[in-house]
Amino acid sequence: MNILEPTLNPKKTYEYEYEGVVKIGRDMADLAESGVKLQCTFKITGVSIQTFLLQIYNMVFEEFNGIPGQSSFKASPNLTKRLTDELNRPFTFEYSKGQIGDIKTGGEVSNTIVNIVRGIVGFLHVTVKTTQRVYELNELGIHGVCHSAYAIEENAASKELYVTQIVDINDCHPKAAMYQGMALAEENKNSQQRGKNAIATVKYAYTVKSVEGGGLITKASALERHHFTPFNVKGGNCNLQATRNIVLLKETDTVGKPVTGQVKSRGNLMYKMEKSVAPIPVVMIKLNDPVSKIADLIKRLAQDNIYQLNSTSSSDVLALIQLLRASTNDDLESLWKQLSGNNEHRRWFLDTVVEVTDDRVLKFLANRFKAGDISANEAGQALLVAFNHLTAEVELVESAKEFLTIPFSKSHPLLWNTVVLSYGSLVYRACARETPCPVNTVQPLLDMANNGLAKKDDKDMVLALKALGNAGHPLSIKTIMKFLPGFSVKADSLSTWVQTVAVQSLRHLASRDPLSVQDITLTMFADRTLPTEIRMLASMILLETKPSVALISAVVELLLQEMDLQVASFTYSNLRAISRSRTPDNQHLSTACNIAVKVLAAKFGHLSYRYSKALHLDWFRDELLTGMSREFYVLRNGTSAIPTEIISKGKLYFIGRILQLTELGVRAEGLKELLTGRSEISEDFGAIDFATIMKILSDWQSFPKNKPLLSVYARVFGQEVSFLDLDLDVVQQILKSVTLTSSKENKIWNIIQHLQNGVSWHWTKPYLILETRFIQPTCLGLPVEISKYLSALTAITVNAKTVIKPTPKENLRELFNADISLQTDGFFGVAKDFFVFHGINTELFQSGAQLNSKTVMALPWKTDLKLNAKENNYELNFTPCKNTMELLSVQNALHTYGTAFCTKVEAKRVHYLKEYPLYYFLGYTHFSCQLEPVRSVNPVEKIKIQISIGPQNHKSELSQMTVTQLIQGTDTAPEPVISVRVLAISPNVKEVGYEAAAYYTPAKQRDDIELIVSEVAEEVNWKICADLSVQKIQAEAKAHFKWGAECQTYEVALKVSTAGITGPKPFVNAEINWGDVPSFMQLVKEYLPGMSYVMGFYQKHEENTEHEVSAMLVASTHEGFDVKVKIPELTVYQQEIPSPFEIVGVESDNSNIYHM
Repeated sequence: MNILEPTLNPKKTYEYEYEGVVKIGRDMADLAESGVKLQCTFKITGVSIQTFLLQIYNMVFEEFNGIPGQSSFKASPNLTKRLTDELNRPFTFEYSKGQIGDIKTGGEVSNTIVNIVRGIVGFLHVTVKTTQRVYELNELGIHGVCHSAYAIEENAASKELYVTQIVDINDCHPKAAMYQGMALAEENKNSQQRGKNAIATVKYAYTVKSVEGGGLITKASALERHHFTPFNVKGGNCNLQATRNIVLLKETDTVGKPVTGQVKSRGNLMYKMEKSVAPIPVVMIKLNDPVSKIADLIKRLAQDNIYQLNSTSSSDVLALIQLLRASTNDDLESLWKQLSGNNEHRRWFLDTVVEVTDDRVLKFLANRFKAGDISANEAGQALLVAFNHLTAEVELVESAKEFLTIPFSKSHPLLWNTVVLSYGSLVYRACARETPCPVNTVQPLLDMANNGLAKKDDKDMVLALKALGNAGHPLSIKTIMKFLPGFSVKADSLSTWVQTVAVQSLRHLASRDPLSVQDITLTMFADRTLPTEIRMLASMILLETKPSVALISAVVELLLQEMDLQVASFTYSNLRAISRSRTPDNQHLSTACNIAVKVLAAKFGHLSYRYSKALHLDWFRDELLTGMSREFYVLRNGTSAIPTEIISKGKLYFIGRILQLTELGVRAEGLKELLTGRSEISEDFGAIDFATIMKILSDWQSFPKNKPLLSVYARVFGQEVSFLDLDLDVVQQILKSVTLTSSKENKIWNIIQHLQNGVSWHWTKPYLILETRFIQPTCLGLPVEISKYLSALTAITVNAKTVIKPTPKENLRELFNADISLQTDGFFGVAKDFFVFHGINTELFQSGAQLNSKTVMALPWKTDLKLNAKENNYELNFTPCKNTMELLSVQNALHTYGTAFCTKVEAKRVHYLKEYPLYYFLGYTHFSCQLEPVRSVNPVEKIKIQISIGPQNHKSELSQMTVTQLIQGTDTAPEPVISVRVLAISPNVKEVGYEAAAYYTPAKQRDDIELIVSEVAEEVNWKICADLSVQKIQAEAKAHFKWGAECQTYEVALKVSTAGITGPKPFVNAEINWGDVPSFMQLVKEYLPGMSYVMGFYQKHEENTEHEVSAMLVASTHEGFDVKVKIPELTVYQQEIPSPFEIVGVESDNSNIYHM
């Protein structure tokens, strides 16, 4: 028989039966599942040669919640009626040679209904090649343009073709899918190669019967499977299975002319996403009358969390956000008028309205900015969150530009910084969705940078460059190059401060345009006329582009000729750190760096930590697809002990993406310039120089005029959110606010005055930390969604009052001669709610699996502090808890799974725990850490802590007792350096507790330290005696510990020697000897063999000294060290253990001194 393409006869009417089922669960016995079923009958009638009418009737909607085999689908009359009302309307579609074309229906029909229709008529869409039996192609379908594999079999007897089609839903370009909230978490291909957290495929089967003029599809089935897990699908997963079955019931001649009514194009077969995404899937709430519901909910949440943290209501924050998203612009204005008069309600509204995430929040905030009815602080907080949570669309970026021109934005420097930086962040996220990204989105920032350059205004240039760094727009490179030394004549004359910001503004472009950034940074790194700091930053950005082996080789050749040891040390240590990385993004780069380090180690491996360094630590687990890294950079210049710049940043690796965590940077070029070379300050800036440094800072005339003393910035998720430049003006303001004399500008004086009158302060902060949604269609036209939400509610209440005798009148120095008492009580609490949803989510219904996790931390306090600075006496009293207090609580619940987990750490869980990490979340778990009052005959009224520093007028019993205890053998009791008493106070009962005293006796050849702890109670003699002796000449230290009755029961001695630190193989020795010790300390001998074996140590049985443990650490190479540990009857050892730090030598020709 001939292979014929599927077709429909325009003169015929075809009646089919349809059934579509979606189930979500674990696909394991005895585990609950959730699902929906759609059943209907539909007719297809020819309107013209290529246009056909679809009519749907007998619709039935059923839902499933339970255990397969024990539960069944149940009809849902309400949803059946609602679906029937919309599906009864006429739909038309174009069809030719097995291909679905334009689909049309009334404009009032929702996209959700049209997508269901796509799932129904999609059974007709099949590509049959008349000359091939097996073939592959990319073709349009409901999931997008996806890769398909076909196989065709013939049945000559029945004149039927059996067509099988496999579609890889993960390989679609374009893909009918929507990612929301993940723009700042870049995808990483290397990580995805190690495993996936989501896999989806669909198999279609068609029976095509030979008829006049072509082939008629008489049967069609589809089996679609989705596997999802928060970790790696290889380690257990949540499954979604969708099936579709369509059978031809009858074929008849068409009678009369079909009526289609007014219809308009709704697109082709590809699933169409709603512009406004379906409601938050983890919130089930009616959205009618949102204004009254929002006002009531805010008032209730505010009241519930004033004097405590109501963790049961913390999850209502998401319900509040959902209601706000259902509000109109007029609703938001009405709510502002209702709530802004109350400070608590006003704050709750401003903290949550920013989650509306579309043009409504922009209009609301623009009205506030123009009316000036919010403070600069409120405006900054609201705009920072709103811009960073706004849906990243180019149209919204255009609307957000308005804030760059509203005068209120410039009313406060910090507010203006927030506006500009946040706009840059919005551009970055918009460009993640638009390729190429329009230049008009970043144009305002380009203009700001150029204007700052023309005016030679460092502050304007820095702000604009930081915002351009946030934006990471590929078309900003040419503008940034105007500020890079070596690329522009004007740039060469700019301050190093501006140049460093310009270099760092390339950080996002390192991944978006790596080749251009590599050319720029390598050129700067190779230019030895540039400042040291600029070259080091250039090398850091260069390595962030993930350069090739060839490019790393070029860096190596440059380093071999490098004369600046700061540049050499920084770059070499960075290469060395990356060479040890195990994270997927450094998979290839670490290999190249490893080769480079072997070439460079002989020349630069000896450089000490007085030179610039980079440190990188990381871990990654393939079975979890999860990891973390932390990087630390210290940039120095010259021989000063003050670094020029310090940077600390980290990354989180999860499900094939990389999220940059908090990054902090401090640049101290101005401070270094101010303090370096002054004769009154020692080179290493010891504590003794602090007063001198404060005196220099008060001399503001000596400050650098063209650069800040200190620059500090903070970045979150790779976006700079704030920075502070401590320049001359700021320092003068700070000095005025902390002066010792009384004045209105003195902030400390004002705080003390308020404290004497008593203060009460309360603050709450609801915050949606994370909202990520991934939505893609199933073959039924129903959307499957994977969503994650993390919200936090923080509440703080503080009450405080101080009594100062005598009361200070004119100067803060009077406090040093006063008795001060401070009473304070309050509460601090944080509740975090984490939700994961996997299932079907539409505005009509939801079905799926949901993980709820709640973490609550609560810390109430009530204390009384008394101090006298002149006499160095300090006393702290706090009241112990009267009732059980839950300090930390963690709960996990996966819907439909049973459980028990309580504070005694017991749990009942479902099956398969040992197999996969995902299943640890099944069921319900509850971990709690509680503080319970001690049940005793004499209840404790309060706990008192007394601290005395230096000589005291009254000798304690403990001090007198030290005469016979001290190793000097003196007949006079020495004065303790510090003494501490911790006492429990009960009514009508003598104080009980502990008393400790520390003594320090310095000498020329050695220093002695003595610590004695004793119990304060009647008829007790339990004590701890510890002494430490540091031998300065022999380079060793000895410690002796005795405890028990009069320090005579147990005894342990420790000796550490560093005499072997000098030499070609530097080493450190340590010994522990003991007499009688508690039995639990003897367990070391039992556990050491097993622990050392697990850690990969070698073992050797031999007779060693009894009652002794000795250890030797030998620096065998620059890269690692050897360890040998001896216990009685066993020696364990390991060689060449990699060191997280380089073991480097002092820079001299003949020195073998090494430092860790």
